[in-house]
Amino acid sequence: MKRIPVVAGVILSLFSFLTVQCQARDTAAYQFDPSDTTLLVPTKKLSEESQIVVGVLNQAHYRKQNLNDSLSSVIFDNYLSSLDGSKVYFLQEDIDRFEKYRYKIDDYLKKGDLSAAYDIYNTFRKRFSGRMDEVDSLVQLEYDFTLDEYYETDRENAKWAASDAELDELWRKVIKSQALSLMLADKEWADIHETLDDRYERMARFISQNKPIDVFQVYMNAFTESYDPHTAYFSPRTAENFKINMSQSLEGIGASLQQDGDYTKVADVIAGGPAFTSKLIFKDDRIVGVAQGEDGEMVDVIGWRLDDVVQLIRGEKGTTVRLNILRAKDGAGALPVEISLVRDKIKLENERPRKTMVPYTENGKTYQIGIITIPSFYMNFEEAQAGNPNYGSTTRDVRKLITELEADGMDALLIDLTYNGGGSLPEAIELSGLFIPEGPVVQVRNSDGSVETGDDPDPKTFYEGPLGVVVNRFSASASEIFAGAIQDYKRGVVIGEQTFGKGTVQNLLDLDRIARTDEKLGQLKLTLAKFYRVTGSSTQHKGVTPDIQLPSEFSGEEFGESSYPAALPWDQIKDTDFVPVNAVTEDLIAELRAHYQQRLKTDEELIDLVEDIEAMKEARKDTRLSLNLAERKKELKELESMREELLEEEIGSELEAEEPAEEKEPLEEKDPYIKESVRILGEMIDA
Repeated sequence: MKRIPVVAGVILSLFSFLTVQCQARDTAAYQFDPSDTTLLVPTKKLSEESQIVVGVLNQAHYRKQNLNDSLSSVIFDNYLSSLDGSKVYFLQEDIDRFEKYRYKIDDYLKKGDLSAAYDIYNTFRKRFSGRMDEVDSLVQLEYDFTLDEYYETDRENAKWAASDAELDELWRKVIKSQALSLMLADKEWADIHETLDDRYERMARFISQNKPIDVFQVYMNAFTESYDPHTAYFSPRTAENFKINMSQSLEGIGASLQQDGDYTKVADVIAGGPAFTSKLIFKDDRIVGVAQGEDGEMVDVIGWRLDDVVQLIRGEKGTTVRLNILRAKDGAGALPVEISLVRDKIKLENERPRKTMVPYTENGKTYQIGIITIPSFYMNFEEAQAGNPNYGSTTRDVRKLITELEADGMDALLIDLTYNGGGSLPEAIELSGLFIPEGPVVQVRNSDGSVETGDDPDPKTFYEGPLGVVVNRFSASASEIFAGAIQDYKRGVVIGEQTFGKGTVQNLLDLDRIARTDEKLGQLKLTLAKFYRVTGSSTQHKGVTPDIQLPSEFSGEEFGESSYPAALPWDQIKDTDFVPVNAVTEDLIAELRAHYQQRLKTDEELIDLVEDIEAMKEARKDTRLSLNLAERKKELKELESMREELLEEEIGSELEAEEPAEEKEPLEEKDPYIKESVRILGEMIDA
């Protein structure tokens, strides 16, 4: 296998570029009043650090783009969105005044001039403080919930308020909507007032405690996100907390969290942890409440700092934490759903592949379908470096499971990659090698334009029988590389949803090391490379499109790489010299697809699934929230009904084989994707 490098050469070239002394700032964009102690102002250190970030992005980021007026406009909009994405603080007159900065930010960043960013932020803080003064009276109002009023939750294209009176009306609806949500959660009026009072007092305290470095981090991320959504700046404190959280996440719920305005959002669910194994909480869900134990009080955490929320969720192994979550898939009308998780260490055995055997009857013949579920692509680097010949790895474990399944009479194999967010690239390459003869598996193009290939290290094919791979919208990165290789080599049939579409590679860089300074600086997570299939097609955006596409609840614009405006584009490079094995032909896939399409018309379970998915999609499209109590109760009842039906279809029924019930073995995971994949493999054997 050709070595896939961790891109470092480009970084070394930055040393000479960044060791030169930072340029002196020219005329500032905005002159601060030194007598006003309420203003936050940038420091010389932050000014110099901003120039380092500019230099790193300019020299090393995969996307080669000029820091010019066009990019300046994007950064400007990103920054306003970061501060006031819902357009509930700034007035149009503020935006009009800020417009003078729109095409100047590029010049300011090159000079290390941060005054425009702090001018905008100080105006935001002033407006925020004024709103908090008004909220106190709004919280005390007794609202009429019989009126036919609505609040539009999607304010991306809304106009900025022209007056304070317009904002007053907007905030009246905001508070009324929040009060109604609490009422629907069976809160009494006294509790509602107290909850909202506490929420906004906490938000005000949060903003008042911000320091210049906090403003700098928001501004730098508005800048880095103009390159791509996975490039980010971490202040020294945030970087340190990230390290602590990652080390201590081994005892908790196993999820990484991020700040999303006033909410705490799930950034990722770690394979092997309680959150992953529960299948109750997913990426982009928002945590709005935390409670300890089976009967502890649910604490409202909207408006809390991320660090404080993490402290509440983290705890000793074996203890219970209850969370109130707003599910991303429930859309604007989502109400909190309470889930319960038992804190635990992230167990290697939960990250390891597991197997099951399912009998399936087709045309009077019963076949044994082996299923291997792979939560992530992992390798125990410590054991490998220590020389342990039995170090844990996805490929080793799968090879062993295949041997056991074959000994039990397996007729076909299904690899389950649903919810597999990726992991070790070498493991994805080696796992692919179990099913194909020698040849390339993936291509990686670096930021300097060079292309490396990752080749199957073993010329032998370990398993040659019928093969299927099932994926869903949450299958990403290394999962997409494996599924793409199986599809490109025509080695097996890929079933499920279009995958996530993350085809980029990031490294974490210490800015103080790059700048060669003893002064503690932040870190930059930087996109340095891009994945391509052996055909030359990028996995970015498109991911892997299954040969047989099952009903999908999510579109790429809602969930996946395509939902990020600044995501790197899809493109194509030269294909590799690979030879398809043609274990599956176009004719076979067409036949399997035709059978599946027929079942969509006749199979009651699939018909119900499609209907419920379409209903959920329509519910998410409606971004208007009714402020009428009776109407919201009706909407909530309908949403709960759809959610319960989908849940029952995902986990509540067994594969309906044609053999007698007493001879059937239930699936370990009973969702419709697995069941339909087993049917397709059974037909594939019989074809």
